[in-house]
Amino acid sequence: MKRYVLFAALFASFATLSAAPAFARDTVNYYPLDQALHSEPGKVSDDVALYFAGQHHPAVVKTMGEFATNKKTNAFGKSDLQACQHVFLSAVIELQERARKEGGNAVINIKSNYKNELRESATEYTCGAGAVIAGVALTGEVVTLRK
Repeated sequence: MKRYVLFAALFASFATLSAAPAFARDTVNYYPLDQALHSEPGKVSDDVALYFAGQHHPAVVKTMGEFATNKKTNAFGKSDLQACQHVFLSAVIELQERARKEGGNAVINIKSNYKNELRESATEYTCGAGAVIAGVALTGEVVTLRK
C-alpha cells in the first residue's frame, strides 16, 4: 500500500511540474517595421502597396474588406528578432496575396492583432516569441487606391 501512495505522490508532483507555466515562454515585443520589411530582400513584392495604421496613402477608390492573418514560425535556434522578422514577412505576404485575390492594389490601416489585442503603429509591429514558436497576427483593409 505504501508503494501505491508513493507512486501516486510522485505522479501528482510530476503532473504539476509538467504543467507549470514557468516552462512556457511567450515574450511579447515590438519590433521596427522598416527593418523587418527589408530583412529578407525580394520577399515582399512591390505590386501591392502596404500602409500601416496612421500612414498616409492615396485616395481609396474601392474597398474589398478587412482581412486578418495569424502566422507562426519555428523559432528554435533563432533569436527572437530573427524569428519575428521572418514570421512578420509571412503575415505581410499573406495580406498581399489576399489583396491580389480580391483585385486590390493595396492593404491599408494594417494593425498588429497579437492575441486579439489590436495595436496601431506606423513604425512597429507586435510579435510573440517562445522557445519553439514565434507568431505575428495582422489585420488590414484590402483596397484599390487611386494611382
